[in-house]
Amino acid sequence: MPLYEHVYLARQDLSAQQVEDLTKAYTAVIEGLGGKVTKNEYWGVKTLAYRMQKNRKAHMTLLNVDAPSAALAEVERQQRLSEDVLRYLTVRVEELEEGPSAMMRKADRDRERDDRFGGERFGGGGGRFERGPRRDREERTETAAAEE
Repeated sequence: MPLYEHVYLARQDLSAQQVEDLTKAYTAVIEGLGGKVTKNEYWGVKTLAYRMQKNRKAHMTLLNVDAPSAALAEVERQQRLSEDVLRYLTVRVEELEEGPSAMMRKADRDRERDDRFGGERFGGGGGRFERGPRRDREERTETAAAEE
């Protein structure tokens, strides 16, 4: 059977439980039509690059699917009819990726970086971004005048 990666974006005002229920429903459709979902990853609520149907954020979910094309066609049909799904994308792949996807690896990498620099993201308290005391404007103008 062909292999697919299927990602869908659900409205931001849904709860994580409702998104999980949507995923279970789509998984049931795929399994009912002779396929199987080999991996299911919930990526969380992410900010969108542009507004979609008045939403600035969306719940994102990845499904790795081993199923006939008719099963994916039925899932896409149901997602088109659902008001909760903003967008979806299905890509046929040669082989399914083992382990965490790139989005999950990025989250792990970000978490490790935050731990390494004391939990501060942009220089609040971790030594790498600290600067010395700032010179007053008068000191700079005096220095510039002395150099001339």
